[in-house]
Amino acid sequence: MASSASPEVLVSTAWVAEHLSDARVRLVEVDVDTQSYEAGHVRGALAWNWNNQLCDTRRRDIIGKGDFENLMGESGIAADTTVVIYGDNNNWFAAWAFWQMKIYGHRDVRLMDGGRKKWEMEQRDLVQEKPPVQRVAYKAKEPDLSIRAFRDEVFQGLDQKNVNLVDVRSADEYTGKIIAPPGLPETAQRAGHIPGAVNIPWSKAVKEDGSFRSVEELRALYEAKGVSRDRSTIAYCRIGERSSHTWFVLKYLLGHPNVKNYDGSWTEWGNLVDAPIER
Repeated sequence: MASSASPEVLVSTAWVAEHLSDARVRLVEVDVDTQSYEAGHVRGALAWNWNNQLCDTRRRDIIGKGDFENLMGESGIAADTTVVIYGDNNNWFAAWAFWQMKIYGHRDVRLMDGGRKKWEMEQRDLVQEKPPVQRVAYKAKEPDLSIRAFRDEVFQGLDQKNVNLVDVRSADEYTGKIIAPPGLPETAQRAGHIPGAVNIPWSKAVKEDGSFRSVEELRALYEAKGVSRDRSTIAYCRIGERSSHTWFVLKYLLGHPNVKNYDGSWTEWGNLVDAPIER
């Protein structure tokens, strides 16, 4: 995607295939279905489990700095390693892992465009062998909270009416017909959306093969709903993984200067006392 704002953060399946033996590149698979990796994965890829390796299960928070450093070190990732992340569901949790790596300042991290779906559609090889990994020392930077929104900032945006709020969930979640997609346990007591939020489902940003739409199509998609570059934007979903996908689109593909992911999302907002909702 040469015309995107940051073409270096998105690589093709062909690029990955050409770099499978590159010692400077570490592939990581992050799936919604954490069993997919065991059934077969891109040669040389490691697996990160989103629900215990990329979050603090006791605080309902992203992984802490120390645990992040341990994860990188155990994965053989050094400060100068090029990390390419991919996954199922058109890179839901791959984008979430990318977002966390940027929070802790990893310089060169990329997404494989189309994720696991495109790799499989192209009938590229999958293996079951896990790669050998040599542990390294890793030092993370202090968290960059300029790309993360918390509930107080959302309240402030509602009061000042100066923020683009983008709800990336399905139309049924947005309207309050359902609280969460079927089979997903993290939920809220109330259904609906944050007042003033526009609904642009994350899935509209991708093509049938899971790869991103063109910059021109993406720009038209968000501009049609009034998501302008001259205002800050907060994206949210249910637990923050789909909204990290939209955060990636707005920040890196369209070049919006101030975009944040509200990873508390509807699981937090829909349970908050005195938080307004619309249906």
